[in-house]
Amino acid sequence: MGHRRYVKSHDLIIVGAGIVGAACADYASAEGLRVAIVEPGPIGGGATAAAMGHLVAMDDDPAELALAHYSLGLWEAFVDLPQAEYSRCGTLWIASNQADYARIPDKLARLAAAGVHAEQVDAEQLYRLEPALAAGLAGGMRVPGEAVVYPPGVAQYLIGQAMARGAQLYRQRAHQLNSGGVRLSDNTQLSGNVLIATGCALPQLLPQLPMRSRKGHLVITDRHPGLVHHQLLELGYADSAHGSDDSSVAFNVQPRPTGQILIGSSREYGSETADISMTMVRRMLARTLQFLPGLSELDAIRIWTGFRPVSVDGLPYLGRAPQHANVWVAAGHEGLGVTTSLGSARILIDQLLGRATAIDPRPYDPMRVAA
Repeated sequence: MGHRRYVKSHDLIIVGAGIVGAACADYASAEGLRVAIVEPGPIGGGATAAAMGHLVAMDDDPAELALAHYSLGLWEAFVDLPQAEYSRCGTLWIASNQADYARIPDKLARLAAAGVHAEQVDAEQLYRLEPALAAGLAGGMRVPGEAVVYPPGVAQYLIGQAMARGAQLYRQRAHQLNSGGVRLSDNTQLSGNVLIATGCALPQLLPQLPMRSRKGHLVITDRHPGLVHHQLLELGYADSAHGSDDSSVAFNVQPRPTGQILIGSSREYGSETADISMTMVRRMLARTLQFLPGLSELDAIRIWTGFRPVSVDGLPYLGRAPQHANVWVAAGHEGLGVTTSLGSARILIDQLLGRATAIDPRPYDPMRVAA
């Protein structure tokens, strides 16, 4: 029973076909590598399927902003791809009070320094842009170039591209790393460099890299085209996203190209099941209605959950894995994995190929944890 069935040799074995693994497979195969993809579940079926698909530059951490901005440039190649459902709706960050509004010039400066165009809007402009917003808001910051995409569609497209170039898809679980590569659950041995892109499941193969799962809920409504024009977030969103509270909610709503409204955003540590918590959903919707009271008229047609993979310091692990000669890792993107997937893939595969990277890779080096 325990004998190895056969050994297959590849240049790169990618474990995990979420959007990060898919982007790695696409870029590696385009660069001529013989790629294997190991994924027992649906392509883009994990965190990717529970992502809002917002392509957004967050200015809270310089390394995060550098990676997001680099990736946003790469996303321009997907504007006309039907599977991407690319919609350049722009982002409107809402200042609910004067204190939030006063933070905008600093944010504009940080974004501008990274090459991101954004503009401050006063209260009058805010309501011209989004008439459905609640009265009494102070203003906001608009980032017109940003967009939303459909992440599972993109992941499936990227894997399809890789397979068209000869990449092989193994519908097995990666059971164990070993010196030559990885052994699958059916005892198939794949030999070659290994890249682990399994998000929350990373510690199963690389226990030395800590990862926390942060649960989130999503709600999608029936169709109301024209109700909301931009992806809308509150300026306090990043405080919620980067906070250490066991649970938090923030206003985060986007118009889908279908006319539906997608509602986030909740963050929750310590919940290990995918069950829907109506308590969290009610908190999230109450927060949403403070900003968009008219949404109370809409019908929610689906509620679902997912888990964001959170690294030890909030930056992804991108690079060679500690204590392994031929193992690489691309995981831990938390809520920015869709935005940063394409840039992450380039940084990782360029390092694997011994090339210079477009941006400094050191902030994402997994060795920072081992140290």
